[in-house]
Amino acid sequence: MTDFSALGLSAQIVSRIGAEGYEKPTPIQEKAIPLVLEGRDVMGLAQTGTGKTAAFGLPIIDMLLQNGKKPDPKTVKTLILAPTRELVNQIAENLRIFARKTPLKVNIVVGGASINRQQHQLSSGTDILVATPGRLLDLLDRRALRLDAVRFLVLDEADQMLDLGFIHDLKKIAALVPDQRQTMLFSATMPKSIADLSRSFLSNPERVEVSPPGKTADKIDQAVHFVAGKAEKVELLRQELTSHPEGRAIVFLRTKHGAEKLMKHLDSRGFATASIHGNKSQGQRERALKAFKDGSINVLVATDVAARGIDVPGVTHVYNYDLPEVADAYVHRIGRTARAGNDGKAIAFCTPEESGLLRDIQRLTGIDIAVASGEPHAHADRPARGRGGRGRGNPSGKPARRARPSGNNGGQRHAGDARDGAHRNGPAKSRPRRQRNRQNDRRQSA
Repeated sequence: MTDFSALGLSAQIVSRIGAEGYEKPTPIQEKAIPLVLEGRDVMGLAQTGTGKTAAFGLPIIDMLLQNGKKPDPKTVKTLILAPTRELVNQIAENLRIFARKTPLKVNIVVGGASINRQQHQLSSGTDILVATPGRLLDLLDRRALRLDAVRFLVLDEADQMLDLGFIHDLKKIAALVPDQRQTMLFSATMPKSIADLSRSFLSNPERVEVSPPGKTADKIDQAVHFVAGKAEKVELLRQELTSHPEGRAIVFLRTKHGAEKLMKHLDSRGFATASIHGNKSQGQRERALKAFKDGSINVLVATDVAARGIDVPGVTHVYNYDLPEVADAYVHRIGRTARAGNDGKAIAFCTPEESGLLRDIQRLTGIDIAVASGEPHAHADRPARGRGGRGRGNPSGKPARRARPSGNNGGQRHAGDARDGAHRNGPAKSRPRRQRNRQNDRRQSA
């Protein structure tokens, strides 16, 4: 198998990552690193957890070190855009490990944190900036930084950024970086919108692909419980968590209100738990994630804000308490377990109203998920996408109403989340009201 030294990285970088235990590159790293070092634009198709950060981060750090020039005040040499605060923090954490004992400066800008402090950090110049699009534009409006010195532009989890409605933000940012730059775009899925985006941002890119869209990790043991309703979900979850007291579990729900309510219920029953969702401040989210990583709690209740932003190798179980409305989200959710070569379990609960969502998931993944208990619901061959919808068996004859996207509870947006991209999607009247509502609700979890 290829090692890092054979990919063209300098001895300094190979030694640095070797000291951190990195010995063999993952498939995406093996394919992408040589291309980035050659100066090529890259479009990478790979699921979360496949080592994408090192695939673009290691060669960028290597080339920055070879250049040796410090950034001028308020300038940025490398700009990395990601959709959520958690993912920004995760990327920056990895890059800081790779750049340890070097003069390179890695900064982050996200909503929900002090913009004045971020402005001060950017004043002396930045080698690598990892940012959410909305907060970056806020800082650009304040003239806290310039993008005219950007050499490397990275769009990570591009499909989620589009799903959250950041397309206009990305276009504004792209117009501010030099045309003579090297661009890398990474996405877990490749819908037409991503192909269109790549044509706008990349120049004659090399495409690298390591796993087909919808493929789940081989070491994840998947199962589904068919239940009658939410009360049965609560009881089953308590039984599951009690049966695995030494495990580390993430429980995914669709709404912020539901996640907070379930967390409080589990806490009252003696489980060590915390929650992450769009109504939590940046500090609250960071403290919850830190407690989960260090073992102070072993149950994290979350909306899809955490589906791509948590990298904790010790996660043993992922519970889909609510099935996601978008099948792709299932793949990202269960990708929180079976990381770094470990085994993991993904357990889903399915009510009659969710049977169509389960069918979508099985169609996408190409897997018939094993039945752990209960009987498959009748008429499960049509998605039931709404509160109270009953699929083909709806006696009213009315179509099921579509449920709101993950992270929405109909309440107000937290201020930090609003700064991560709310109201930046162009004139409100230019889009149908239902579309605007869906995009605004999704951005609440960013």
